[in-house]
This record gives sequence, structure tokens and C-alpha cells, in this order.
Amino acid sequence: MNLVNNPNHMVEKELESAKDLADIFELVKTTVRKAIGQERSGLMLGLANLGGGPEGFVGAFYPVATNIIVMNSLPLKRIKETDPALYKPYVFHILLHEYLHTLGIIDEAAARQKAYKISEATFGKDHPVTQFAADLSKFIPKLVYPIYGWTPPQEYRLELVKGFDRSATAPYIG
Repeated sequence: MNLVNNPNHMVEKELESAKDLADIFELVKTTVRKAIGQERSGLMLGLANLGGGPEGFVGAFYPVATNIIVMNSLPLKRIKETDPALYKPYVFHILLHEYLHTLGIIDEAAARQKAYKISEATFGKDHPVTQFAADLSKFIPKLVYPIYGWTPPQEYRLELVKGFDRSATAPYIG
């Protein structure tokens, strides 16, 4: 992709320079605010090994009417091992999708469609963020361990990410 002629060059550069999950989340929030004019603050991010294998996995989930997003730590670890360049685009996509849920887009199909439209408008159709939004399944080999029969424990350990929602002084839902 020719970044010089790309009007969204700044967003791509911000994603590339993001240092951690909180940086990526701030970019997600800014992107959503510009795209649909809504925002929410005061969210937390929890990381937990929710498991997953070639048959599928949960990237993250948002328990409705809460202020937490729970992200599966297993695909994060796996993508760092298989294709580290995809780590930030994957995180952006997952946080974008779950953030849309926190804004009231509860229906999965609607959240997927909105995430795709925002991603395409922000990054263009060929960027990895948009490719994740278009069809996450084609990335499965890079996101899961090929262990047959592995299932997550019934209980999982949740690790909260400190300083996740840095702009928590904004209105709850805008």
C-alpha cells in the first residue's frame, strides 16, 4: 500500500506506533467517535485464556450492561509467534468489535458489519484491520494452536490491564 497517497496514513502510523493495548484502544475510540459520533468511557479490559483451536475460538466478549471487555489472551500470544506484524491490526479489530457492543450494538451481525465499514473507511479494503473484519476465519492458523481436543478450563484467571481507558473523563455514553 502506498502510504504517501493514502489519506488515512496518519491512522495507520498511529496504529504502528501504538505501544500497548491501551494505545490501540484510544485509537479505536477516536476512530469510532469520528465514524459514528458515539463514545463511551470508563471501560476496563481483562485478559484471560479462553482457549481455542482450529474449530474456532472467542476473540473477546462483552458482558452486556457491564464496563469490561474480556479478551482471549491465547490468540494474542499465538499471533505474536506466527506473524507479529498482524498483532496490532488484530487487537484493533477485536477491540473495535467489542467497543461497538459497549455502545449498544449488541447484535453480532450488526457489530461485524459496522466494524467492517469503519475499518474500510479508516484503513482501506486491503489493510489487515479490514481483512480481519472481512473474514477472520482466514487468519485462524495464525491465531490458534493446532492442538486437537484442547478445551479451556471451566474457570479462568482474569488479568485486568492497568490504565486501559485513558480518556475515562469523557461522558459515559456520548
